[in-house]
Amino acid sequence: MTSTPSAATTMKADGVWGDLVGQDAAVTTLKRAVAGAPHAMSHAWLITGPPGSGRSNAARAFAAALQCPNGGDGTCNDCRTALSGAHPDVTLVRTEQLSIGVDEVRELVRRAAMSPTHRRRQVIVVEDADRVTERGADALLKSIEEPAPLTVWVLCAPMPDDVVVTIRSRCRSLTLQTPGTAAVAALLEQRDGVEPELAAYVARVAQGHIGRARALARDEGARERRRQILRVPAELHDLGACLSAAATLVAACSAEATAATVDVDTRERVALEEALGFGTRGARPRQAQAAIKELEDQQKARAKRFQRDAIDRALTELTGFYRDVLSVQTHSGAALVNSDLEPSVNVLARRSSPEATLRRIDALLGCRTALAGNVAPLLAVESTLIALVEG
Repeated sequence: MTSTPSAATTMKADGVWGDLVGQDAAVTTLKRAVAGAPHAMSHAWLITGPPGSGRSNAARAFAAALQCPNGGDGTCNDCRTALSGAHPDVTLVRTEQLSIGVDEVRELVRRAAMSPTHRRRQVIVVEDADRVTERGADALLKSIEEPAPLTVWVLCAPMPDDVVVTIRSRCRSLTLQTPGTAAVAALLEQRDGVEPELAAYVARVAQGHIGRARALARDEGARERRRQILRVPAELHDLGACLSAAATLVAACSAEATAATVDVDTRERVALEEALGFGTRGARPRQAQAAIKELEDQQKARAKRFQRDAIDRALTELTGFYRDVLSVQTHSGAALVNSDLEPSVNVLARRSSPEATLRRIDALLGCRTALAGNVAPLLAVESTLIALVEG
């Protein structure tokens, strides 16, 4: 890695919009709204787009631009604090749990009704609007139907259908596109100082997912885990191999989730015990059991989400691999995502038919749906790997 003096320059030239790669149409729409163009502004927005397209970045940039006296120049205190989540009139919500419940939504509604401190806008950004529960959506609906004069809601979700129809029908919709590989690689080089060869590689295998590309560029361990996942298709010879590979994959994803959450779990536990007066004179631990149990439940839910997110990434990598197999079988001429694994792709392409490959892709996509429906991870992955062998 090399240092990159151009990152700051990029922010200065593009302002808060600098990280929105390949989203020119969306940026134009948001800039017109910030500038107050006729019929351009709405009190509620729904930003959708595929994973990695930059939904959260777009929402944060929009929030910052609405607070900035210069429309989002990226250099003022309003821009910096809005992007970081420290601005008093910008509320950023991103849950690490499986859902956003009614109590949290009610607190957001209360915040949305307040007048902005700096007299510009009160902006509420919900980065995981697809995780709002049904009761939470009911609480949110009234605030969106009858908004405070200076309040703007910005909701983010992968697809419009992920948000209940009563809410999405009251929002202005903005759809982002998957950015191109070259654009993602250029961003990594200019913003993060990633070497060109590595930037091109991670941009290609991440298939336009900016966050995933950045994680792969930063972490050799992440690149090694990806390599291990892509060895799975060649190892699936019989039922025993499928069960063993499934157990290994789920265990690795669980370990990844634990590594990502253990430090924050410990800090949360220590902070709660200090707040409850553990170890001090007059403390009453028995009365604190409910608070500790609630924290433990939240931490378990977060670990569960992280584990399922890790499994979902693994399934996405395998789906990309089999799409390469299908591309070879159908002579599509499309560039392979996993061009470094072309020999393995060619072997599997010769051993099966395009119809069988399509069934395997469907099985992988079905596993992702099953996990979203709360099916036990090991059972779902075992069933899927068996389907990969059966074709």
